[in-house]
Amino acid sequence: MDGQFERVNLYLPDDCLLMIFQKLQNRADRNAFGLTCHRWLQIQNIAQRSLALQFSYDPNIYRNYVIYLPRLLTRFPHLSSISLAGCTELPDSALLRLRDFGSNIRYLSLYCCFGISEHGLAHVSTGCPHLVSITLYRCNITDIGLRILAKHCKVLENIDLSYCMQISDRGINALSSECTKLHCLVISYCKAIRGIGFAGCSSTLTYLEADSCMLTPEGLSEAVSGGGLEYLNISNPRICVGVDGLAMIGAGSATKLRYLNLRMCRFVSDDSVIAIAQGCPLLEEWSLSVCHECCICMVVLVSVTRDWRHSRC
Repeated sequence: MDGQFERVNLYLPDDCLLMIFQKLQNRADRNAFGLTCHRWLQIQNIAQRSLALQFSYDPNIYRNYVIYLPRLLTRFPHLSSISLAGCTELPDSALLRLRDFGSNIRYLSLYCCFGISEHGLAHVSTGCPHLVSITLYRCNITDIGLRILAKHCKVLENIDLSYCMQISDRGINALSSECTKLHCLVISYCKAIRGIGFAGCSSTLTYLEADSCMLTPEGLSEAVSGGGLEYLNISNPRICVGVDGLAMIGAGSATKLRYLNLRMCRFVSDDSVIAIAQGCPLLEEWSLSVCHECCICMVVLVSVTRDWRHSRC
């Protein structure tokens, strides 16, 4: 039996072994493949495309993740997706290996990685030029880090900046001007953003989540200026954008809007609601929950636009 294996191992090239491995659907079979010999383990390592560190309530587990992450990045050189979500103690230095092994990475989650700053983001930016999606939820990054990211990762489509308190319009402007394929942007609870950084944003931006932000009327106008928005959430605003501040949503730049969340926009007036209804003919779902200043009858709104599927008032 050993002799037969030696002959198989001798005459089968790596590309054939890789094809065999890719046909294995069962995780146990794939692990068994890698345990056969060092050569087959290397094939398994080469074929690995995703790495997700498992969630744990034990902080010691995450400390071990920090220790072993550089080794894992070296072991799996062709990763396209990495999730480091929950590694709260992950330092910038742990991402240094991405400069050498990150060229294939397209999806990266640094969710709740509190220790990551613009220095770690610089490692990501220079090492992962083909990055398409990145989650930076609660990371300790600044506008400097976003500028570096936008400069090197120009094909970015999805970015989550929720709770990145140090991000301002300067960082958003860098993304708007450099990342011309940007499709989805989440800036919820980024209270230093007023919205003017969206000036000149691409029409590819179709999804904007700005829950609990402090957008000004001018900033809101810039946010919809690209003309491609289909989803907009500006619920629970932390600053009053004025009695007619929301009317500009219906001023002509948001004609493709389908989903609009104005929940807890307590200052929105009937005039603004009518302007939005008239200027956004494709609206399908609209939340006006806890909008106490809005007294308009739903019958009037339905007479303005008849294509709604859902409305919450």
